[in-house]
Amino acid sequence: MINIVLVEPEIPGNTGSIGRTALALGARLHLIHPLGFDLNEKAVRRAGLDYWKHVELIEHRDYWSFLESEKPQHLFFFSVHTNQTVFEAEFTKDCYLVFGKESTGLPKDLCDPRKTYKLPILSPHIRSLNLASAVTAIGYLALNKIKDCK
Repeated sequence: MINIVLVEPEIPGNTGSIGRTALALGARLHLIHPLGFDLNEKAVRRAGLDYWKHVELIEHRDYWSFLESEKPQHLFFFSVHTNQTVFEAEFTKDCYLVFGKESTGLPKDLCDPRKTYKLPILSPHIRSLNLASAVTAIGYLALNKIKDCK
């Protein structure tokens, strides 16, 4: 199972869309507080449509609580501040795909530089992708790379 981890997400529509992607991937969605919105917010439900109630959602008080409760063995971090592309990642079953908040990304002190990747952006006119778009692209790439995937 893939786990999608959002550290302090700020935009409810992105989180709703990512929840829908998580459900499509058969993934669990972990939300690390503080959140920039209330989970009851209409924008989350609207983006997640009627699928939101089926999302396997786990909330964590903070990043350290997440580590303590999940004890993840296979963490993959995503940031524009690395030279390694997502195509170099060796995804495994039960991996955790960790993404930062929309405005600032992941704090560098949370990332293992050996396990931090980015989606390549070839245009000089774009700094980054929308978080929901990045999660979808990386989630499906991870699913494709995991052995014995059906």
